[in-house]
Amino acid sequence: MSGTLFIVAAASGTGKTSLVKALVSADERLGVSVSHTTRPPRPGEVDGVNYHFTSRERFLADVAAGQFLEHAEVFGNLYGTSKAWVEQRLADDHDVILEIDWQGAEIVRKLMPQALSIFILPPSLKALAERLNSRGTDSDEVIAHRLSEAIADIGHYSDFDYLVINDHFETALADLQAIVRAARQSHRAQSRRQAQLIRRLLSGESE
Repeated sequence: MSGTLFIVAAASGTGKTSLVKALVSADERLGVSVSHTTRPPRPGEVDGVNYHFTSRERFLADVAAGQFLEHAEVFGNLYGTSKAWVEQRLADDHDVILEIDWQGAEIVRKLMPQALSIFILPPSLKALAERLNSRGTDSDEVIAHRLSEAIADIGHYSDFDYLVINDHFETALADLQAIVRAARQSHRAQSRRQAQLIRRLLSGESE
């Protein structure tokens, strides 16, 4: 596979989705995997764009058929990443972002150890609570549960290669872009993509 696989995870409400969307929109070589989920759409979400919305029965059938690279249950809803889509994009020399939780990240790292993982942290729990409240889609009980889960999620930060603090959006976005650029200049990536140039240089060819 020629492309680089990036895993981006964060606690709920940290701003992961907005950051990934901005990152991908500014980089034509970068694509984000659209997860399959049994969660009902939120206002404004579009099937096939935000998620592939599906029934629990269909999801479980796809699990049994080995269609997912990883899958997990979060807050009672199932989420999964299409194995075939990711493998094809990487084979076509595209970089891919998986926007998943720490559980999914753990599974993918075992299957694809060459992947680079990034965990996004909030600047404080107070800021995280404010972001969850600003959505206006969840009850106080749900928000309290999400905050409790967020603390547990943050405890897995040490499993990741990079940490990005989403205090100021533009700064966090620039940090993510720097990670992507650095990955593309790595020995593994460049020796693969620039194989012909390296052969010419080593052979003494002038052109």
